[in-house]
Amino acid sequence: MSNKVNKNAMRAGAITAGTMLMLLMSSPAFALTRDDGDDPGPGLSVIQTLGLYVAAPIVLFLVIAGLVMVLSRKGDNAHMQDTHYAKTSH
Repeated sequence: MSNKVNKNAMRAGAITAGTMLMLLMSSPAFALTRDDGDDPGPGLSVIQTLGLYVAAPIVLFLVIAGLVMVLSRKGDNAHMQDTHYAKTSH
């Protein structure tokens, strides 16, 4: 095995070991021990979870997009007029 391949293998092993160490340190193994003031509430149902993390962002996106479309349709908005070409008077 050449020196370059060996060096790359060592680097990959070190990165893998470091990543695994960080994952092990951040694992929820100590989550079973309650801290002072830790008072979790009741869990969410499937419908509540879907509503909070799926439906609410979609509705919020649609409301914002609708407001942008409605407010950009006004003809008196000077920023929306095409000023690239010279205007001709009729």
